[in-house]
Amino acid sequence: MHRIGFVVFPNFYMMGFAAITAFELANLVLEETAYEVTVLSETGGPVSASAGIRVESQRFDDSVFDTVIFASGIDTDLASPALLAFIRHALETSRRVAAPCTGAFVLAEAGALDGRRATTHWRFADDLKRRFPKVAVEEDQIFIVDGSVWTSAGMAATLDMALAMIEKDHGKDVSRTVARKLVVYHQRAGGQSQFSALLELEPKSDRIQKAIDYANSHLRNALSVEELAEVANLSPRQFSRAFTAETGQSPAKAIEHLRVEAARLMLEQGRHSMDVIANEVGFCDRDRMRRAFVRTLGQPPQAVRRVGRESRAAPELRADSDGTSSSSALDT
Repeated sequence: MHRIGFVVFPNFYMMGFAAITAFELANLVLEETAYEVTVLSETGGPVSASAGIRVESQRFDDSVFDTVIFASGIDTDLASPALLAFIRHALETSRRVAAPCTGAFVLAEAGALDGRRATTHWRFADDLKRRFPKVAVEEDQIFIVDGSVWTSAGMAATLDMALAMIEKDHGKDVSRTVARKLVVYHQRAGGQSQFSALLELEPKSDRIQKAIDYANSHLRNALSVEELAEVANLSPRQFSRAFTAETGQSPAKAIEHLRVEAARLMLEQGRHSMDVIANEVGFCDRDRMRRAFVRTLGQPPQAVRRVGRESRAAPELRADSDGTSSSSALDT
């Protein structure tokens, strides 16, 4: 049996409890108590969440847990000496330690993330980098596993991390069944972008927005700075400066992100070959597309396609179990 300690503190986010629900459903799927969850806090007793709901907790002691998950909350500066001591104890005695969203700040304060890759909600990534320069922050990730330490983006990413833990403990079939019960994707890949490339850019002027819209509709084009500058009615030099100032990215980097996002959607749908997709989104060849995927998502296109296949297979598996299967071949 896996003992899980779920650490809360005043004003923690209730969304973190979604992970507890995933472990609860894993017990139902396995028809045994595979996971036992204990809610912990520094003082014990009732602890109020940010929504005002109170939960009962046990006080920190020397108990050993297989997994310790630290909640996230409104504040990013709440690491008391007792909490830091508990984190260090968990690092020495637990198989894995995890924190979604702003919980990464608590781990970082204890030194648990020094020299490690980690992620957090994209809104807090810059702050995490600034305050803890020894942490290799990767803001464009759903979750990251570095040794025994797990971190995830905010809110719903807590579920992605919990499903990944269940898969590691009990296999893909159990994790997939839990995901179906939760009515979520089996598992978004850890390296999947937290937000869309178009929303990330958010230009301030109509000229730059026009160029971005043009690029997104003409991904097969070369999309040179000269081509985009003409659309924006600016000189290439003016365009590059304005684009970077308004979006925080160079035109080349932004175009690569748009192409990766378009390719990812096509891969998840599974209707076209790698070569066709690479050509359609402007990468020209699959090797160039692979390098862009690794840079942007931290994984190759094949991994994205595999996740898409599993997501499409889930309804068919459910239909089979209901006796109403409509067997259709999966795309290759």
